[in-house]
Amino acid sequence: MLAIGSAYAASPQTANLNVTAAVAANCTIATAPVAFGNYDPVVTNASTALTAAGSVTIACTKGSAPAITLGLGAQPSGTIRRMLGGGDFLSYELYQPSTTAPDAASTCSYVAPTVWGTTAAQTFTPTSPSNVTARAYKVCGSVPAAQNVTVAASYADVVVASVNF
Repeated sequence: MLAIGSAYAASPQTANLNVTAAVAANCTIATAPVAFGNYDPVVTNASTALTAAGSVTIACTKGSAPAITLGLGAQPSGTIRRMLGGGDFLSYELYQPSTTAPDAASTCSYVAPTVWGTTAAQTFTPTSPSNVTARAYKVCGSVPAAQNVTVAASYADVVVASVNF
């Protein structure tokens, strides 16, 4: 006679496994120089400012709130930016682009421009990014006309660009 035994299947045991991640706001920043070229205080720039544009490029986490500042440079006089060359100074200014839209829509306007600096009023606040794609913004530069520099030389300065997010 065969004994018929009951088949007991083991019941599976379960547990929940929590999976988490955090996405922190983050940005990167890069620059392209403002290269003014030749400043001619005798003829061309005796009555006309010398202008040029560079750029600041940022890539930020979607939905972050970036704010970009530009320092006064290595040798300011008060709030005046100055390039140094041969022991003399050539004053210049950096301005925000005419719009907070990036890339091609970002243009320079020298009619009532906004100085680009480090104070709250001079901070450039672009639109919040909808993705992490890098966005470039124009840095508008101007060397005022009729500066009586005493030394013919190459003039330069270094400005620190920062993105806060």
